[in-house]
Parts: sequence; structure tokens; C-alpha cells
Amino acid sequence: MAEDIRDLIDKINEDGIRAAEEKAQQIEARATQRAEEIVASARLEAERTLAAAHERIHREDEREKALLAQAGRDLLLSLRNEINAMLEHIIMSDVRHILTPDALFRLLSTIIKQCNERETGNIVIAVEKEDLEVLQNDYFSQLKEATKKNIILKPSEEITGGFIISFDSGKSCYDFSDKSLAEYIGTHLKPKLNRILQESIKE
Repeated sequence: MAEDIRDLIDKINEDGIRAAEEKAQQIEARATQRAEEIVASARLEAERTLAAAHERIHREDEREKALLAQAGRDLLLSLRNEINAMLEHIIMSDVRHILTPDALFRLLSTIIKQCNERETGNIVIAVEKEDLEVLQNDYFSQLKEATKKNIILKPSEEITGGFIISFDSGKSCYDFSDKSLAEYIGTHLKPKLNRILQESIKE
């Protein structure tokens, strides 16, 4: 009888231990599965965060590149404008320096002599006031004698150097003022200047 009770106790202990072990295995399996799910979720979230960070960095890089490119274009444009303004100032200054009353007399003589002989209207020459006084006092009689034309000299506040000439009493005219000559010269120099600037950027 005592043996039966002992066997029963041993069986109960054995079943209890087996049940406890099975329960422990189930808990461990669930814990392992949950841990794997947490790790996978964390890895996915980390990948998303990293991808978002890469995208943000890429956008910032592209924005900075665009800003740098725009700054470069603005600097080049500003530099080109400053150089063009300086060039215009230099050309204008040189043209005014070259167009002395004596030079005007020689230019006018050549131009008037080469004009169409069939032109019958008055030749009207507009010049700057100071040049007009010198031309009238020192060159006008020579100009009329050299060209054999009826010439009218008149002052112009719009002209700071050079002259504007008409062969049909002012109906049409040819502009040889310092501004027009400087603009004409500048249009030929600026493309070369722009090429120099572009080449300097490539270097």
C-alpha cells in the first residue's frame, strides 16, 4: 500500500514537472517570438528613419548646390554688368578725348565731300555747345570752302561729344555722337568680353 502511494506521488511529481517544463517552453517561445517581432519592427523603423535622413540630406545637398549655382550666376552677372559699365565709361571717355574740334573738322569734311551730290537740302550739323563755338570760330569757313555745301551748325544739349548730321535739312540724320559711337564700339567688344568671362569660369 505504501508503495502504491509512493508511486502515485512520484507520478504526480513527474506530471507536474513535465507540465511546468511545457509551460516554461511555451512562455519562452512566446517571449522569443515577441522579441523577434520587436527587433524586426525596430529594424524596419530604423531603416525608415535612415532612409528619411538620407532623403533629407540629399534634398539639402541639392538645395545647397542650386543655391551655389545661383550665387555663381548672380556673381557672374554682377561682374559682367560692372565690367560692361566700366567698359562703356572707358569707351565714352576715349571717344570724347578723340573727338576734338580738329578731328570733328576732318571727319565732317570727309563725310560731306562723300555725300551724294544729288542732295540739295541744307546740311545740318548738331554738336555740343563748346564744340560749336570752336567750329564756328576756327573751322566753319574752312569747312564750307572745302565742301562747297550750304552748312548749318546748331548746338544740342543731348550731345556731349561728336556730332549728328543731316543732308536733307533735318528730315533724316546720321548719328556720330560720342554715345552712339561708344555703343557701336561696345557691341563689338562685349561679345569678346563675355567669351573671356565664360572661359575664365571653365578654368
